[in-house]
Amino acid sequence: MKKASAIASVLGLGLLALSAATASAAPVLMSAEWAKQACNAWNQDPVLTTKLVESGWIKNDKGRGYKLMQIYRADCENSPHVELKIANKDGKAWCTSGGKAQSALDKSVDYAMWAETDRWMEMGRGEYGPMKAMMFGRLKFEGPKGEAMGNMAPFTNFLRLVGKVPSDTSTCP
Repeated sequence: MKKASAIASVLGLGLLALSAATASAAPVLMSAEWAKQACNAWNQDPVLTTKLVESGWIKNDKGRGYKLMQIYRADCENSPHVELKIANKDGKAWCTSGGKAQSALDKSVDYAMWAETDRWMEMGRGEYGPMKAMMFGRLKFEGPKGEAMGNMAPFTNFLRLVGKVPSDTSTCP
């Protein structure tokens, strides 16, 4: 009887550990939950928060008070896009929200970017930056191209958020 009780205890602990691991699993890459975490990571990056103010990038918002960056995984057909809303807050380019895309983009001030999952992960690891990614068609991009070209260092840091924010790439959002 003691042996059966011990086995039941071990099995119970195993199930408890499995459910805890599942509860703390990384969100699916470019899901709404992942975008919330990417927004927080943006705010921890001094290049993104300061250089985009210094360059004037944050001011190009058509008077709305924010810019949008919508991103998605090209190989996840019909998956929702996610967006980061960036605003000038206390002199910093601050991500004020991240989640499912809900806003219409104005491509004269906002950005849309998409790539295959493997390419996002390569850029997130820093294997190459935005210039190479765009030149070789690995990253598709819509938005103010001249403005983006003038902000390559922050744009690089933005792409690296994909590698900094834990994610599950085994499924689509």
